Amino acid sequence: MKFEDFKYERPDMDRFKQEFTQALETFKNASSATEQEKAMDEINRLRFDFRTMQTLASIRNSIDTKDEFYDKEKQFFNQNSPVFSQLNNQFYQALSDATYKTHLIETKGKLLFDKAEQSLRTFADSIMEDLGEENRLSNEHQKLLASAEIEFEGETRNLSQLAPFAQSPDRKMRQKASKAASGFFESHEDTFDQLYDDLVKVRTRIAKKLGYDSFTELAYERLGRLDYGPKDVKRWRDQVAKLIVPINTELSKRKQKRLELDELWHYDLSLDYKSGNATPKGDKDTLVDAAKAMYDEMSEETKEFFGVMLERNLMDLESKRGKAGGGYCTFIPNYDSPFIFANFNGTKHDVDVLTHEAGHAFQMYMSRHHEVPEYLMATMEASEIHSMSMEFFAWPWVHNFFKEDTDKYKFSHLSQALMLITYGTSIDEFQHEVYAKPEMTKEERKNLWRDIEQKYFPYRKYDDDAYLERGGGWHRIMHIFAVPFYMIDYTLAQSCAFQFWHKAQNDYDTAWVDYLRLCKAGGSRTFLELLELANLENPFKEGTLETVIPLIKDYLDNTDDSSF
Repeated sequence: MKFEDFKYERPDMDRFKQEFTQALETFKNASSATEQEKAMDEINRLRFDFRTMQTLASIRNSIDTKDEFYDKEKQFFNQNSPVFSQLNNQFYQALSDATYKTHLIETKGKLLFDKAEQSLRTFADSIMEDLGEENRLSNEHQKLLASAEIEFEGETRNLSQLAPFAQSPDRKMRQKASKAASGFFESHEDTFDQLYDDLVKVRTRIAKKLGYDSFTELAYERLGRLDYGPKDVKRWRDQVAKLIVPINTELSKRKQKRLELDELWHYDLSLDYKSGNATPKGDKDTLVDAAKAMYDEMSEETKEFFGVMLERNLMDLESKRGKAGGGYCTFIPNYDSPFIFANFNGTKHDVDVLTHEAGHAFQMYMSRHHEVPEYLMATMEASEIHSMSMEFFAWPWVHNFFKEDTDKYKFSHLSQALMLITYGTSIDEFQHEVYAKPEMTKEERKNLWRDIEQKYFPYRKYDDDAYLERGGGWHRIMHIFAVPFYMIDYTLAQSCAFQFWHKAQNDYDTAWVDYLRLCKAGGSRTFLELLELANLENPFKEGTLETVIPLIKDYLDNTDDSSF
């Protein structure tokens, strides 16, 4: 079946609750291990059914946020997800008390039970209404971003469609595009501030009701972090500030020299070369054909995977009015199908989607055999290893996308990977500070953001943009609103992807075997256990970053970027 034929049907929540409760009672009262396992399989089927419909509604809503039907369906799931969470919580409690727990651990794995106990700590009936409010506020932020209709260069454009102009070799055009984007955010500044203020308050209220000192602790639990905590992340941020910020500062000086500028302003940072950034050569269909050729050659597994993505229309790639911004990959359980959502805009981002999001999709495809929903996907920091590493495994084929810009792309790819680490780390530090002091005023949050920006991006200067200068730049970061504390996962994964990059330079086949093993494992192990499985070093360990960063710096130092 093709994606457009995947049947959507709003769950009948009364019937769903009845069937779930009945299966749960059978599970609790089972008179044998076999009966209990069979009841558990029925509960998993019901959970897959609900997630399938929820995911279909979400995808189709993001493809066209103006579609009234799926907008209402998205609202339905915003309202009823807490109901599902409540039932899921009852299942997790039953798992903890299972009569034949030893047998189930042997057949389903211990991690499910650890995850269940962790999840129990994140939910209570008393927060049902608050969860609905949190979902609503997060969705309002996405809709506000998607509503952007900016008159620019004779056309009405959304935020994604401004990106090519922000990377223009014409400095006045870059400045104009930056001001146009800022103009949209500034015109809705009070709304963005209020949405976030309300989110911080409701999340803090939820955490307090559950007995946590702050939302930070709850957020770590929600993200499934079982083998590390805030202190480990603080050590990681300290390493980033010490080792990567100086390299990025040096790279900014090289950029200023390449661009022949007396002063490097914020709108110059999106342009890498005076001759223009590396751009993909061809339209959407050309790039997809190049991706197919790449995955056909990469391995038998990737050949099969990408063939399925094409045959079933499991990608929506082009930017259009009314479409939600950004990009993502998700999984539709009952159809064993990943789905890639993106907004192509003619920049190298388009190729990044076909490698990064395809990395997520490939992992989901290779993990689809897991019968336990919790094992289909790893926790977020491990999942980003799949995507970021796939970007590097694609290096032998990137010339098919970039032609004469291949060396430009590789230099930018590595440079921006370092930049991503500081970007994600700065966002993480911002959130730790915000939720440690939820009573901060809106102005105090903006001042905090500017202070953190200057710590991690000392070279970022805002010319005449008063909105960004007073600290409004975080308004456009969807993760801060929708998935708090997620951004650090990108940075941890990037350090692991760097390790795969280095391995692939020396022994591509061995690196690929380690990567494939990681993908097949899905979420059946914890983050640190997955690293061990894939022969990757723990990024929290002192010295891991110090080992890999010099290799990246050596590559960049030995590239003559002045010739681009």
